[in-house]
Amino acid sequence: MKRKCTRRKFIKATSLGATGVALGGVLQSPGRAWGYVARDPINPLISNLRVVYAHDTAMTSGVVRNDWPAQNADTNDAVVATDMDKMACALAEKADVAEAWRTIFIKPAAKQWNQVVVAIKVNCIAVVSGTMAQTTRNAVMKKMCEVLVNYVGVAASNIHIFDGIHGNNINLCLWYGLPAGVQLNYTWGGPNTSVPLPPPTGGTTTCVAAIANGTVDILINMGLCKGHDSTYGSLTVSLKNHYGTFNPVHNTNYLVSINKSEAVLGPMDVGTGRIIVPRQQLVFIDALWASQQGPTVRPSVCPNRLFMGTFGPAVDYQVATKFRNGTMGWPINTSVVDRFLSEFGYGPSDLPNNGQMIDALTWTPPQSLDANRHWERYE
Repeated sequence: MKRKCTRRKFIKATSLGATGVALGGVLQSPGRAWGYVARDPINPLISNLRVVYAHDTAMTSGVVRNDWPAQNADTNDAVVATDMDKMACALAEKADVAEAWRTIFIKPAAKQWNQVVVAIKVNCIAVVSGTMAQTTRNAVMKKMCEVLVNYVGVAASNIHIFDGIHGNNINLCLWYGLPAGVQLNYTWGGPNTSVPLPPPTGGTTTCVAAIANGTVDILINMGLCKGHDSTYGSLTVSLKNHYGTFNPVHNTNYLVSINKSEAVLGPMDVGTGRIIVPRQQLVFIDALWASQQGPTVRPSVCPNRLFMGTFGPAVDYQVATKFRNGTMGWPINTSVVDRFLSEFGYGPSDLPNNGQMIDALTWTPPQSLDANRHWERYE
């Protein structure tokens, strides 16, 4: 049975859910191992399957740059910032930039925005010859933090940038020009706190404590576009990025399980297993530079692309099939990539826009935008 979720119902549901989280310490409850319920929306105001992109040759010179400092020097920060705003509008289907970003992010009802804690998970593994070869470019990180502070109302001191496994490499890529107070947490203590895992793996694993114990209200998955082992579909985009949040165990089932877990998706209702208030609320892929091989390699191309969505499996499926394989001709392990959708209750025929990502630079708002428009929730 399907039910509709209007904006009013959604706000009421998250208000009730936040109270339950505050009282329950959900993630630490013994024996908890519920996983993602098929098609449960991350944000009921945005389709899980909606993935937007920007392809703009003005974002960089288009030249392959071997290290992170050179990439930053070759990036047009203003163009990147403008394109990210257009992506937010296209993702949230809003004409106003501030309204679009505020639609994407959801806070627990018991908190004010200046109390909300945000974690930004980055990928810092790619160090070559003592130099950071690839991580989130400075223009992207700066804009994301400015969005959180200026549009959403998050306190800069409550924004934490981390990589639980390779965070010590942040010393090689200290982001600059961020709002004063943003914290670089390096490994943030590493994965040292036990959390339950849903099927197909089950059991428990360890996770960065601030994620595991519910300190973090909003998790932003800031991935890259690189190759990896066929176990992960032959790429590392967003789902694999969480191997730097958890104790890494190298198999496909573990990849699926951690991305179905409460630690990533947020506390789930004891009775139904459904998400109460989502934790990972935005997935952003920086492909200004990218590489066919990986993960510890220099960029091989300068695609001048950015990708964004609310649902990691859909973002990774689209980037894998439409960009890495479809545009670049790079091989992917389709048997694994297909699971990015099937394990979460979807198939390729469910994808909107005739299966294509939405071009944020050509998207225009509909003639009429209904404030109470809804997306379907599934029982």
